[in-house]
Amino acid sequence: MIAATGVLAAPAVAVASHSAHNSVVRSFSVLPGSLARTTDVSIGAFHANSMSVELALAPSHEAQLQSLLASMYSSKSSTYQHWLKKGEFDSRFAPSAAEVSAVTAYLKASGLVLEKSSSPFLVRAKASSARISTAFRTKLLRYRDPQGITYFSNASTLKLPTRLVDGVLGIIGLSNTVRERSMVARIDNVMRPVYGKSGPSPSCETSYPTAAQLFNAVNNGVLFPYGYGGGPGCNGLTPSQTNSIYDAPNGGPRVQGAGVNLAVFELSAYQASDIDTWAQTFYGRHYTPPLVNVTVDGGPLSPVCPTGDTCPANFNGYAGDIEVDADIEMQLSIAPDAGHILVYNAPNDYTGQTELDEYTQIAKDDTADVVSSSWSVCENDAGTALARAENVVFEQMAAQGQSMFGAEGDTGAFSCIRSDGTTIVNVLDPPAQPWVTSVGGTSLESYNPGANPNAYYPNGVETVWNVDNLCNNSTSDGPSEGGQSGFFWCGATGAGGGGSSQFWGRPRYQFGPGVNNPNTTYANGTTHCALASIGTPCREVPDISANADEYTPYAEYCTGNATTPFSVCATISGNPSGWFGIGGTSLSSPLWSGIIADRDGFVGHRTGNANPLLYQLFNTAPQLYFHDITGFHQSTNNNGLFPTTPGYDEATGIGTPRMDALITDSGFSG
Repeated sequence: MIAATGVLAAPAVAVASHSAHNSVVRSFSVLPGSLARTTDVSIGAFHANSMSVELALAPSHEAQLQSLLASMYSSKSSTYQHWLKKGEFDSRFAPSAAEVSAVTAYLKASGLVLEKSSSPFLVRAKASSARISTAFRTKLLRYRDPQGITYFSNASTLKLPTRLVDGVLGIIGLSNTVRERSMVARIDNVMRPVYGKSGPSPSCETSYPTAAQLFNAVNNGVLFPYGYGGGPGCNGLTPSQTNSIYDAPNGGPRVQGAGVNLAVFELSAYQASDIDTWAQTFYGRHYTPPLVNVTVDGGPLSPVCPTGDTCPANFNGYAGDIEVDADIEMQLSIAPDAGHILVYNAPNDYTGQTELDEYTQIAKDDTADVVSSSWSVCENDAGTALARAENVVFEQMAAQGQSMFGAEGDTGAFSCIRSDGTTIVNVLDPPAQPWVTSVGGTSLESYNPGANPNAYYPNGVETVWNVDNLCNNSTSDGPSEGGQSGFFWCGATGAGGGGSSQFWGRPRYQFGPGVNNPNTTYANGTTHCALASIGTPCREVPDISANADEYTPYAEYCTGNATTPFSVCATISGNPSGWFGIGGTSLSSPLWSGIIADRDGFVGHRTGNANPLLYQLFNTAPQLYFHDITGFHQSTNNNGLFPTTPGYDEATGIGTPRMDALITDSGFSG
């Protein structure tokens, strides 16, 4: 996909109009941030008989919106946690009728045909690529990246009538580099767990893999036995072990999500029967998972793809079933008494329009108290327009008191590796959004609880996730890395994501020991928090972390067959059948969403966006609420680039959870 060097936040420079059908328009101005610079080679013009685009409109009364959010999240404010009711966000902050009318009039005059959109903040229209190029004063070209993947994108900045520019955040659909990936990590087929005769036993537990074992497996195909935790076949941690390790309270349903609605953002079909099997294995045969399916844009089985967009079959169907099952099973591990698990599902497309529709639906429904997403794309490929449009949705969620979590990635500080193969330092969208809680990854390394259901937290053992410290920014193929590059290992065995946003400035809640550090970046108008004022410190991620190492995994159950096309789980030979260990920040994100759901159930109301609370706790009594991953006396002490340090760091954030205090003694309950 796109091998970009950064976004261009161009000023709104007026240029003369030479369009006959828009003769009343006297001047056009550049839409800021509308060009993603790339080093990829153009392979010709892009042509489409019809394609759809969405203009993301700015909220009205922007200053009032920001003031409202600030007061809602200040514990000293009289409106602290006084959340907006369903529909109130639109009624107060939707673009004015005059603004929408001006935009739609211009589009129609330019020959575009209006279509129904999912939100009052979005105006959707379709036309040929030629008409669209003319309307926005640009050219659409095709490109090929070093991986051989082709895509299209605008080759110059976009222009709109000057009177419209301030009200338009961006135009979505003019590039197709938004190819959402799940953040799941599993031991691949060269590394096979062993299994005792009848369920978990010490006979199938093994030590953490050594670098030599990994080198031999990758280079020579030599398998090595591996087993971890008390799940069936030593295939990972059980719910009781996960809760014990992170010190969950013993209080029954009240501290296990009772009455709270959780949601997962998904882009793949799944089998509910898998969730039944997993849940009844750990909670008994009478337990019924409280699943509710919500389909958006036809979902992954019957995609209603935007005109001219791409929703390829191998990106849809059951292509991410391993992710969906992992997300749901982890939320049920931490919040088994949740009122509902809402499974939102849209098609996986290439322009981000269906993804945006799904987040919009979650906010519009306002049913979910806590939401987790393990799907994302590196900021470089997301683009400014999509990021700004998403931000409005996440502001709505925050104003409604909905908690939003995102998995920060599995390839260390180089989050584009799995999406487009580039090794630039980059973080993920949407986890790096200011109103999303970004969740990184750690490892329990040498601590293997075996079949003991009452596991404990291994003080001094938990590290940042970076298997055997192999992920780094080395391009050489040296012997210390088994003849591979450091970047190879970032993609092969993984590491927790983290770094600074190329879009967003630092939110007001993000402060405390370590937040200002030698790796802090500052807005420069292009590659560093380009949407912030020059000199502003950039948003740093992750905010918090939890175990995400596939070699200290959680037990997942997922199956597939001939009736589940493109299923990942159908390709896995589990032992016992259907069971395997799973890792990735895809697990740490729903884990944290479950913790906040437990807190919601305990205090009796929504927490809202968790970040203001988490940083406040970090600045008052960090040792009570978090395990600080410091890197002291540990060989694994970075995520491939950013080091673990006392306090906040861009490898593990604030740290990992101490669940009892977070759920029952975190105060600021309003």
